[in-house]
Amino acid sequence: MNIDLTQACPVLRNRTEENDREKGRIPVKCRQRNRFIPVFLIGVAVLSVLSLLYLEIDWLKMASRVGDIGVVFWDLAHLDFSNMDLILSSLVETISIAVLSLLYSLILGIVFGMLAARNVFRIPVLSVVTQSFFTFLRAVPTPVWVLLMLVCLGMGPEAGVAGLCVHTTAFFTKSFAQSFESIPDETIEALEVTGASRLSIFMNAVLPAALSQIVAWAGMRLETNFSECAILGMVGAGGIGYVISNSLQGYDYGAAGVAILLVFLVAYCIERGFVRIKKKFS
Repeated sequence: MNIDLTQACPVLRNRTEENDREKGRIPVKCRQRNRFIPVFLIGVAVLSVLSLLYLEIDWLKMASRVGDIGVVFWDLAHLDFSNMDLILSSLVETISIAVLSLLYSLILGIVFGMLAARNVFRIPVLSVVTQSFFTFLRAVPTPVWVLLMLVCLGMGPEAGVAGLCVHTTAFFTKSFAQSFESIPDETIEALEVTGASRLSIFMNAVLPAALSQIVAWAGMRLETNFSECAILGMVGAGGIGYVISNSLQGYDYGAAGVAILLVFLVAYCIERGFVRIKKKFS
């Protein structure tokens, strides 16, 4: 019968681990978790193979069209500035849709995030119901909400603003609730002892403490909203996406290249701008 002395004698086991560290070896104690990694990788590989078989991708056709990718990008690089007035007006419309949807969603997100946070009103039922409702709203993708608003409000930027507001508000509700719940309970309890109301505690303690996180979430979501606006314009919500879609369908690659380049530049400026703003709040 073989006996593992390192398991039987704790002192010997500790010395063995010390020797392993001296030799540059890292002792691994959580073997069950490590066994899960190959199982997970095998599962991913199996699902990937099944997905490829189900989609029935024509690899020969795709390989034959790879060269066209370079041709299209070469055509996009020949920038055409003849329609700059239309492109710039559409770009301003896209930025306006992204900013308006962000501002409306920020206000609604703070209100509903206050209701969803467990440490503000301390009503578990209210928190669970609010979180469940907005989880459902987040589960539906933004293009679906925009298409529903197109049916209700008609073609135009109004549908884009309304559709983005639904999904962005649901996103902010969860994000802000988590930010509010990260406030130490000792701070809230100290204000409760003084007799302050729940709303007063939220406005004077919880909200100011979570302000830097709110700014970070807002910056990330503005960049996301702007990118989504460029896509949603292709389905009739207005903005730069409509210009890109029409230009590509009309083989006007030069104008589409200018519009895509402006989208990249604006998205980059938004990202860098909010990084600087967040540093000032930190």
